[in-house]
Amino acid sequence: MQILAVLLAAAAGFGAGSVWYMLNAKRWMAAVDGGEATMQSSKAPLSFAIGIAANLMTAGLMRHILASAGVTGAGAALIAGLGLGLFAVAPWVLTNYAFAGRPKALWWIDAGHVVLACAAIGLVLGLFL
Repeated sequence: MQILAVLLAAAAGFGAGSVWYMLNAKRWMAAVDGGEATMQSSKAPLSFAIGIAANLMTAGLMRHILASAGVTGAGAALIAGLGLGLFAVAPWVLTNYAFAGRPKALWWIDAGHVVLACAAIGLVLGLFL
Protein backbone atom coordinates (compact mmCIF):
# COMPACT_ATOMS: atom_id res chain seq x y z
CA MET A 1 0.00 0.00 0.00
CA GLN A 2 2.88 2.38 0.73
CA ILE A 3 4.37 1.87 -2.72
CA LEU A 4 1.01 2.83 -4.21
CA ALA A 5 0.92 5.92 -1.99
CA VAL A 6 4.37 6.99 -3.17
CA LEU A 7 3.48 6.37 -6.84
CA LEU A 8 0.24 8.35 -6.55
CA ALA A 9 1.95 11.14 -4.63
CA ALA A 10 4.71 11.34 -7.25
CA ALA A 11 2.05 11.55 -9.97
CA ALA A 12 0.34 14.35 -8.01
CA GLY A 13 3.62 16.24 -7.71
CA PHE A 14 4.34 15.84 -11.40
CA GLY A 15 0.77 16.85 -12.27
CA ALA A 16 0.97 19.93 -10.05
CA GLY A 17 4.17 20.89 -11.83
CA SER A 18 2.54 20.38 -15.21
CA VAL A 19 -0.32 22.71 -14.31
CA TRP A 20 2.09 25.24 -12.75
CA TYR A 21 4.26 25.41 -15.86
CA MET A 22 1.26 25.55 -18.21
CA LEU A 23 0.02 28.58 -16.26
CA ASN A 24 3.50 30.14 -16.30
CA ALA A 25 4.67 28.92 -19.73
CA LYS A 26 5.15 32.31 -21.36
CA ARG A 27 6.94 33.78 -18.34
CA TRP A 28 9.12 30.66 -18.00
CA MET A 29 10.10 30.63 -21.68
CA ALA A 30 10.93 34.34 -21.51
CA ALA A 31 13.12 33.73 -18.44
CA VAL A 32 14.89 30.70 -19.92
CA ASP A 33 17.12 31.53 -22.82
CA GLY A 34 15.77 29.43 -25.68
CA GLY A 35 13.09 27.82 -23.49
CA GLU A 36 10.68 27.07 -26.31
CA ALA A 37 13.41 25.59 -28.49
CA THR A 38 14.64 23.46 -25.58
CA MET A 39 11.17 22.01 -24.96
CA GLN A 40 10.85 21.13 -28.65
CA SER A 41 14.31 19.57 -28.88
CA SER A 42 15.43 16.00 -28.43
CA LYS A 43 16.38 16.91 -24.83
CA ALA A 44 12.73 17.13 -23.75
CA PRO A 45 12.20 13.35 -23.16
CA LEU A 46 15.24 13.23 -20.87
CA SER A 47 13.96 16.28 -18.98
CA PHE A 48 10.60 14.61 -18.41
CA ALA A 49 12.26 11.36 -17.31
CA ILE A 50 14.38 13.27 -14.80
CA GLY A 51 11.26 15.11 -13.60
CA ILE A 52 9.40 11.83 -13.04
CA ALA A 53 12.39 10.32 -11.21
CA ALA A 54 12.74 13.43 -9.05
CA ASN A 55 9.06 13.28 -8.08
CA LEU A 56 9.39 9.60 -7.19
CA MET A 57 12.44 10.24 -5.02
CA THR A 58 10.81 13.24 -3.35
CA ALA A 59 7.60 11.32 -2.67
CA GLY A 60 9.56 8.41 -1.23
CA LEU A 61 11.58 10.65 1.06
CA MET A 62 8.54 12.65 2.12
CA ARG A 63 6.66 9.45 2.92
CA HIS A 64 9.54 8.38 5.15
CA ILE A 65 9.76 11.80 6.84
CA LEU A 66 6.02 12.07 7.42
CA ALA A 67 5.72 8.53 8.78
CA SER A 68 8.78 8.98 11.02
CA ALA A 69 7.40 12.25 12.37
CA GLY A 70 4.02 10.67 13.06
CA VAL A 71 2.17 12.98 10.69
CA THR A 72 -1.29 11.63 9.90
CA GLY A 73 -4.14 12.98 7.83
CA ALA A 74 -4.29 14.91 4.60
CA GLY A 75 -4.36 18.36 6.18
CA ALA A 76 -1.33 17.85 8.40
CA ALA A 77 0.61 16.19 5.56
CA LEU A 78 -0.33 19.03 3.18
CA ILE A 79 1.05 21.60 5.65
CA ALA A 80 4.17 19.49 6.21
CA GLY A 81 4.71 19.20 2.44
CA LEU A 82 4.18 22.93 2.04
CA GLY A 83 6.72 23.57 4.78
CA LEU A 84 9.26 21.18 3.28
CA GLY A 85 8.91 22.81 -0.11
CA LEU A 86 9.01 26.35 1.23
CA PHE A 87 11.71 26.00 3.86
CA ALA A 88 13.87 23.09 2.63
CA VAL A 89 13.71 22.81 -1.15
CA ALA A 90 12.96 26.33 -2.43
CA PRO A 91 15.93 27.92 -0.62
CA TRP A 92 18.30 25.57 -2.48
CA VAL A 93 16.70 26.47 -5.81
CA LEU A 94 17.01 30.16 -5.00
CA THR A 95 20.64 29.77 -3.86
CA ASN A 96 21.63 27.85 -6.99
CA TYR A 97 19.93 30.35 -9.26
CA ALA A 98 21.45 33.34 -7.46
CA PHE A 99 24.98 31.98 -7.90
CA ALA A 100 24.26 30.95 -11.50
CA GLY A 101 23.00 34.44 -12.32
CA ARG A 102 19.64 33.15 -13.52
CA PRO A 103 16.84 35.72 -14.07
CA LYS A 104 14.83 36.51 -10.94
CA ALA A 105 11.58 35.67 -12.72
CA LEU A 106 12.88 32.11 -13.14
CA TRP A 107 13.75 31.92 -9.43
CA TRP A 108 10.15 32.47 -8.42
CA ILE A 109 8.61 30.29 -11.10
CA ASP A 110 10.80 27.29 -10.29
CA ALA A 111 10.75 27.81 -6.52
CA GLY A 112 6.95 28.11 -6.67
CA HIS A 113 6.86 24.82 -8.53
CA VAL A 114 8.75 22.91 -5.85
CA VAL A 115 6.59 24.37 -3.08
CA LEU A 116 3.39 23.43 -4.92
CA ALA A 117 4.67 19.96 -5.84
CA CYS A 118 5.77 19.18 -2.27
CA ALA A 119 2.37 20.32 -0.99
CA ALA A 120 0.59 18.08 -3.52
CA ILE A 121 2.82 15.14 -2.62
CA GLY A 122 2.15 15.72 1.07
CA LEU A 123 -1.60 15.90 0.52
CA VAL A 124 -1.72 12.59 -1.32
CA LEU A 125 0.59 10.86 1.15
CA GLY A 126 -1.59 12.14 3.98
CA LEU A 127 -4.55 10.24 2.54
CA PHE A 128 -2.61 7.02 3.17
CA LEU A 129 -1.00 7.83 6.55
